[in-house]
Amino acid sequence: MPNKHFHLSVEELLKKVQDGKLEIKDAIYKLKCLPYEDLGFAKTDGHRVLRQGFPEVIFCENKTTEHIIKIIGSLRKSGNVILATRVEPQVFLKIKKKYLNAKYNKAARAVSIQKTTIKKIGNILVVSAGTADIPVAEEAAFTAECMGGNVERLYDVGVAGIHRLLGEKEKIFKATAIIVVAGMEGALASVVGGLVSVPVIAVPTSIGYGASFKGVAALLSMLNSCSPNVSVVNIDNGFGAGFIASLINKNKL
Repeated sequence: MPNKHFHLSVEELLKKVQDGKLEIKDAIYKLKCLPYEDLGFAKTDGHRVLRQGFPEVIFCENKTTEHIIKIIGSLRKSGNVILATRVEPQVFLKIKKKYLNAKYNKAARAVSIQKTTIKKIGNILVVSAGTADIPVAEEAAFTAECMGGNVERLYDVGVAGIHRLLGEKEKIFKATAIIVVAGMEGALASVVGGLVSVPVIAVPTSIGYGASFKGVAALLSMLNSCSPNVSVVNIDNGFGAGFIASLINKNKL
C-alpha cells in the first residue's frame, strides 16, 4: 500500500515554502529524501529522478509479470519515462495490453513507456566489436536514448579488422561519450580510448571461446587498459554503460 505520509509531507513542505519558513533549496533537498511507495512485494523509489536525474529502472529478470506491471503503475506517477530491462517478449505483450504506448527493443530486451516526447541532446556513440555483441550494445543504446541522448551506432568494427573502425573517424571524433562493447579479449576499448579525448565506457561481454571465461578475460583486459580515459562496467551490463554515458552527455553540454 502507498506510504500514508507521502502526500502530507509534500503539502507540508510546499506550505513552509509559501509561508517563507523554508528556502527553496532546502525544500528540494527534503524532496530528495522523501520516502517510497510500499507495494508489499516492492518498495518503489518515486523520487530517484530528483536524486539521480532519471526514474528508477525496473530489472525484470526473476520478477512475475503481475509484479512488473504493478511496479510500472507506481513509477508512472513520478516520472516521464519508464525503462524496464531484461524483458522477455511474452512479458512485453502483457505490458503492451496495459500500456498501449509501450515500445520494445527486441535486441536489447528492454521496454520504454513515455508520457511525452523526450528532447534528444549531445552525441553518444555505441561501438560493438562483433555482431554477437549487439544485444548488450543495444541495451546500452536504448538506455541512453530513453535518457534523452542522441545515439549513433557503430557495430562489428572489432580489432581483427581494425580498418573498419578507422574508416568511421567522423562518428568517433564527434561523440560526447563512447560506449565500447566487446567480448573475446576486449581489446577494442583500448584502441578507441587511444583515439579520442572523451570518456570511454567499456562493456565486456560474455561472448567468446572457452578461455574467455564468459567475459572475465575481456573484463580483465579492459580493467588493465593503457588508455586512461577508459572506465569499465560489469560483464554484459549495457544498461549501466548507457546510464553513465547519458550522465556524461548531459553534464558536458
